[in-house]
Amino acid sequence: MTLFAVKDFEIEKVLSRPLMAHLSTTSMGEPRDSPVWFIWEDSFLWIFGTDNDSFIKRLKKEPRCAVGVVDFDLEKGILLHVGIRGSAQLHSVDPERLRRFLSKYLGNDQDAWNPWFVKNIASPLNRMVQITPQSAVARDVSFFKSGPGKAS
Repeated sequence: MTLFAVKDFEIEKVLSRPLMAHLSTTSMGEPRDSPVWFIWEDSFLWIFGTDNDSFIKRLKKEPRCAVGVVDFDLEKGILLHVGIRGSAQLHSVDPERLRRFLSKYLGNDQDAWNPWFVKNIASPLNRMVQITPQSAVARDVSFFKSGPGKAS
């Protein structure tokens, strides 16, 4: 099986940026969506949470999930989409991966990180979600504003 149904660009172009992802899960047969931060490493998507997070509880019951990430710039006419469908495994937190994950969004200078955020949001994180892609798309639909090949 080929991982990519459509691959208009290398997914690292989008997944390396500090963007929000939407994690899609199910609960009692109903769809759920959770906006999350993420890090792409070793060909896996990693998301962090706590045992109390609803998306962690849902993934324990049903590991199949999907993730969508969009890089959108209206002024430049850029719209890049990465969609991943796969399964999740839950792990204890790897402190080094957590540091890289937080640095992606907060910067490399840990002394500059918001102390309230570190205490109340980052420090309680005790679960790492490893999403193994089973299929993916990397769509460049940047032509919405200016036509194919003209987005800057």
